[in-house]
Amino acid sequence: MRRLAFVLATAPLVLAGCGGSDSPAEPAASTPARITVTSPAVANGRLRTPYTCDGAGATPRISWSGVPGDAQALAVVVDDPDAPGGTYYHWVVLDLPATATGLNEQRASVDGTEASNSGDDTGWQPACPPDGTHHYRFTVYALSAPTGLRDGADLDDALAAIDSTTVARGTLTATYAR
Repeated sequence: MRRLAFVLATAPLVLAGCGGSDSPAEPAASTPARITVTSPAVANGRLRTPYTCDGAGATPRISWSGVPGDAQALAVVVDDPDAPGGTYYHWVVLDLPATATGLNEQRASVDGTEASNSGDDTGWQPACPPDGTHHYRFTVYALSAPTGLRDGADLDDALAAIDSTTVARGTLTATYAR
């Protein structure tokens, strides 16, 4: 009987540590959304096929406005909170100039750095949901200071740096299903 009581008493503690994901937490979720984010890769709330694994996997163009004047740098994070193992990070761009107004498809003219994504690579990893409808969040963060991280920085480090310096954010959400 004591053993049963022990199991019942400790089960919630054990279960609390199971499930979910070891994915890093979304940065600065409580920061006010003041930045407007747009992208031609999104039509009628849906991520267009050319930007997915069902298309060419092209890097999406992203534009934004409404960055506060006190921002010292910007970051862009594209993630999928519906991924089977927890939030999947498709693209993390850091330390863009505060005056930047977007990212182009080639990224050739961008003066930022790219942290590792969930695929342990840098750059855009095309949306490729295994099943069902997934939501892809294109979030732009205004930062109070540059992160100082280099290309290929660890995903956890990048998200922590964004979280600790965010003063404003904006998100465009698109869906995609295969």
